[in-house]
Amino acid sequence: MNKSVVLVLATTLSFGSLAACSTKGSQTDNKDVTLKAIFMKQAGYSEETTQQATDEFMKANPTIKVEPIFVPYEALEQKIITGGGSYDVVLIDAPWTAKFAKAGIIMDVTDKLPDSDRKEIFQGALDAVSYNNKLYGMPWLNDTKYLFYNKEMLQQAGIAAPPKTWDELIADAKILKDKKIVDFPIAWSWKQAEALVCDVTSITESFGGHLVTDGKPTVNSPANVEAINFMVQSLKSGLSNPSSLEFLEEDVRGAFSSGKAAFALNWTYMYDMANNDSKESQVVGKVGIALSPGTSKMASATVNGGMGLAIPKGSKNADAAWKYIQFLAAKDFQKKYAKDALPIWKSLFDDQAVIATNPDLVNLSKTQYGYLVNRAVVPWYGEFSTELQVAISKALNGSVTVQAALDALQQKAIKISESK
Repeated sequence: MNKSVVLVLATTLSFGSLAACSTKGSQTDNKDVTLKAIFMKQAGYSEETTQQATDEFMKANPTIKVEPIFVPYEALEQKIITGGGSYDVVLIDAPWTAKFAKAGIIMDVTDKLPDSDRKEIFQGALDAVSYNNKLYGMPWLNDTKYLFYNKEMLQQAGIAAPPKTWDELIADAKILKDKKIVDFPIAWSWKQAEALVCDVTSITESFGGHLVTDGKPTVNSPANVEAINFMVQSLKSGLSNPSSLEFLEEDVRGAFSSGKAAFALNWTYMYDMANNDSKESQVVGKVGIALSPGTSKMASATVNGGMGLAIPKGSKNADAAWKYIQFLAAKDFQKKYAKDALPIWKSLFDDQAVIATNPDLVNLSKTQYGYLVNRAVVPWYGEFSTELQVAISKALNGSVTVQAALDALQQKAIKISESK
C-alpha cells in the first residue's frame, strides 16, 4: 500500500481541544528545538504540500525547526525501526502499530486525545493507531480502496452500472474483452509486496474469510481458499492483466490512466489524478468510482489504509513533536486539502467546501467507510505479511495450488505467532 503526507494552516487558527495537549518530560516553548519527521513519498498528501505546511508551522512557531524526510513506503518501516531516537515524528501504517507498541518504539498518547475528539474521528482512523485499547499516535490519513472504472468503456460494452460483486466484475470484464474494447480489463497491485496483502485482505474478508481470528492464524479456511482461487482464475482467464503480478499502486494508476484497464482497485488519490489531471491521464472525465465489490456473504469489504503520526520514545522533543502533529491533524488543514486526502473528522464530510472538492468520492466514502477491514492486528504482523506475500505470489503464478500454498502458510504463521 502507498501514501504520502502534508498539511497547512496559520497558527492563529484554533485546533480545538487538541491544542491543550502536552507531553511531559520534554523541552519548553522557550527553547529552540529541531524536529526530524519522516514521511512516505507516495499517495495521499504530496511532498510539496507537506513542506508548505511545515513552513507555515515554523513561521508560526519560530522556536521550532522541522526537517521533513520523505522515503518510499517500502522503506518507511525499516527506517523507523533502525532510526532509533533520531526521529521526533514518524508516519506509521496501521499494521505496524501493534508491533511498535509492544516493542516500545512509540509513545502511548492515550491521554492526549480527549473523548470529544475521538467521537469526531472515524473509527477506522483511530484503529490505525490503536493497540490493546490504547492510542499510540494521532490519526492523520483516512484512506481506503475503491473500485475505479472507465465509464466510456462500460458504455461501449452496454454495461449500465459498475459491478457490485466479484462475480459481476468477472462477467463485465469478459464482455469488455470479448468485444475487444480492452485487452486486459482488470488491473491489480499484486506484486510481492504489502500492496498484495492489502488486496488479499479486502478480497478474503468479502468472501467471509479472516486471515487471523482472535489473534490466531486461520489462513487456510475454506472461505480464504475460495477468495484466492478467485484471484488465480481472474489471471488464468486473461481478464486480469498478467503484469498485475509486478504492479504496485502507481503501476495500476498508470495502466488505468492510459486507457489500458476498465477496472482497478486503488486508493483515494487515484481519482483526482486519473479523472482531472490531463498531464497524468488520458481518461480525464471518464473515471467512475464505486464500492469495492463483495459477495453474497458481505456486500463490500475494503482494507483500512489509515495512517497516523506517532512520537518515538527516543525523542527528546516530545512537546514540540506533539504540537507539530496537532498542526497536521487540525480540521482546518484537512478541510483545505480535502482534494488530496479525505479528512479523519466526521463533521467535515457534511461541510459544503469539502463535498465540493469531489462530491462523488465524498458521498461514496460515507458508505465505503462502513466496510473497512483491518489487516491483522498482531505484534508479529511483519513476519506474517512477508510469508503471506510469498505464499500468495506462488499461488498466483501457478507454481503451487491455492490449497497447498495456504496450508503451508498456516503452519508457518502458527510458528511465527507462537514464537512471539
